[in-house]
Amino acid sequence: MGKRIVIALGGNALGSNLPEQMVAVRKTSKAIADLIEEGHEVVIAHGNGPQVGMIQEAMGLLTRAEPEKYIPFPLSVCVAMSQGYIGYDLQNALKEELLDRGIDKGVATVLTQVVVDQDDPAFQNPTKPIGAFLTREEAEKMEKEHGYKMVEDSGRGYRRVVASPKPQAIVELSTISALVGSGHVVIACGGGGIPVVTEHHHHLKGAAAVIDKDFASELMAEHLNADMLIVLTAVEKVAINFNKPDQQWLSDLTPDKAREYIAQGQFAPGSMLPKVEAALKFAESKPGRTALITLLEKAKDGISGKTGTAVHQ
Repeated sequence: MGKRIVIALGGNALGSNLPEQMVAVRKTSKAIADLIEEGHEVVIAHGNGPQVGMIQEAMGLLTRAEPEKYIPFPLSVCVAMSQGYIGYDLQNALKEELLDRGIDKGVATVLTQVVVDQDDPAFQNPTKPIGAFLTREEAEKMEKEHGYKMVEDSGRGYRRVVASPKPQAIVELSTISALVGSGHVVIACGGGGIPVVTEHHHHLKGAAAVIDKDFASELMAEHLNADMLIVLTAVEKVAINFNKPDQQWLSDLTPDKAREYIAQGQFAPGSMLPKVEAALKFAESKPGRTALITLLEKAKDGISGKTGTAVHQ
């Protein structure tokens, strides 16, 4: 019997620029279509690291070139733009792949807002670098004129850093759920979702933040009552002592063991750590749920237990 699966696509599934993305989504669509062909319900989330950075940089260049004509674009708007054009390429490629296989399913991208807590401690300590490298003088001007926090980045110049708060709620959840329930393939929570905070009278205001797509995917999987969360990354399995002589690949991971390895610092922050944390949270959210961390091209084998790292109780 088919499962309801939420897939969190990593950046390697989308390429780093527009031509690369158009090639990458064709390969990605074949792997996703394999799962749909086996009878699984699939919901897709994705990252947007290079894409939102390019948009932010382009808007920044435009603003600096003609400041009397253009004002800076809010980061939340840039995230929305990235959701739109990634979704456009991905849904077209997936729809084409499904039709080539004789599968006539709707594929839709939902521009997704994700609520964050404006009192989240992450807002007091922004750490996520975005946008172009600037000179010290340019960075000081951005700090003075727009209140951005700018930091020196590895000797390459200054960059803006923003908060990465935890997702609290998915605004368009009922829409996503209705589409999935009607048999459609849905692309949602792109780039972790458009970050918003709730103000008076139900008003949603964009936040200067970037939400981790693995945590947003986990939240969506929980509330869609998914059977499985698949977090796709650049390695086939999770490892401890990664890149060391005593490296060990893990096929199964219990929540207790995952917490033990997290406490040991086995997983790199901003890389494998959020994937393991998201997988752990999903596995504990309800009995019978499993999270899988693996390569895109190994997802089908991972579901059948042949590879990947399965996190379950």
